Amino acid sequence: QAHVTEAGGGSVQAGGSLRLSCEVSGFDFSTGCVGWFRQQPGKGSWGIAMWEAGEPTTVLSSLRGRVTASKDNSQNILWLQMDSLVPADTGTYTCAADPASRCWWNPRSWDTATAAWGRGTQVTVSP
Repeated sequence: QAHVTEAGGGSVQAGGSLRLSCEVSGFDFSTGCVGWFRQQPGKGSWGIAMWEAGEPTTVLSSLRGRVTASKDNSQNILWLQMDSLVPADTGTYTCAADPASRCWWNPRSWDTATAAWGRGTQVTVSP
């Protein structure tokens, strides 16, 4: 079964940048999906970037221009580069991998039987 580990969170001032990593092991990258999710304080979690086998990496439209996602094939890492951070970017960033499914922006659509989730990394952006 896949194992997912996130890293790179922290506290930054508005305007700063962070680069998050999602390392996935035990995962066949010829199929399936790896996704980044964000849960802002007091809100539900939602997908912000998706990598799907055979498809280009996709970032939530409202974040494009500030957030980019890229897949490092040599290290099996999905990077999340976040620039021009604002306080609204504060939240818990979690990564998930599912070798048996397409990508879903809604985390509740992911199959609990086949998806692996990381523990998340906290991002705090101060004004």
